Amino acid sequence: MTPPPPVRGLHPDGTIAREGSPDRVTAAFTPVVEALRGRLHEVFGARMHSAYLYGSIPRGTAVPGVSDLDALVALHTAPDPTDRDRTRALQEEIDAAFPQVDGGGILLDGVANLTSALERHDAGFFVACLCTPLAGPDLGARLPRYRPTSLLARETNGDLHLTLPRWRARLAEAATDDDLRVLSRRVARRLIRTGFTLVMPSWGGWTSDLTLAADVFGHYHPDRHGLMRTAAHTARNPGSDRDHLCALVEDLAPWLAREYAATHGLKAPRPAP
Repeated sequence: MTPPPPVRGLHPDGTIAREGSPDRVTAAFTPVVEALRGRLHEVFGARMHSAYLYGSIPRGTAVPGVSDLDALVALHTAPDPTDRDRTRALQEEIDAAFPQVDGGGILLDGVANLTSALERHDAGFFVACLCTPLAGPDLGARLPRYRPTSLLARETNGDLHLTLPRWRARLAEAATDDDLRVLSRRVARRLIRTGFTLVMPSWGGWTSDLTLAADVFGHYHPDRHGLMRTAAHTARNPGSDRDHLCALVEDLAPWLAREYAATHGLKAPRPAP
């Protein structure tokens, strides 16, 4: 067996390093980020505690015309329907104004939930390690330093079996190529993250790089490496191949759910009827 890829993504003390930085935003996306920052203040005003970027733009790997804009807004109180309506309108506004971004999403949450004990190893980890501060005080200062442990793996991706019925329903309902492309991208990204975190404690590092994540997974599960590599390609270049999507949803996803259950002592998911 070939050795695993070199461990990366950690501070010298073994905790997971925040993967993005404002300094890594490329010139093509700087106007987008500045426009978002200004509009968030206008839209939410005093309701907003802080805002963050995540994904390829703060990692410096975004491709103009291909990559999406992903952000998180932390509100002082839980978001309400009006907040969500304003967020959707802002998403559409930014997408229409800047051709260098292709879609994206702005997540909303309340400070109390993001910093709660219940979300410590899920939403809290997301803020502390995967989000880059854009505006306001950084909630990461309130959260612990995280390590690539089994607890983190279980809390972030241990619920794949709960997602499978929704994917099967969406696949059955998909009527157009666009439907299939949207679902393919979502499924592929989630499966790569799940596959990577399954083996993350053994590897001992962290990455959001899709190809590296697939290869780290493949070192520990070589028989599934090929399908995970195709998932990484699909995540970057979503297509409308229904057979490939079926292979991800009906083969790789249930296998991952069972492996998680066996590895982390979770309740074994029931097989599909």
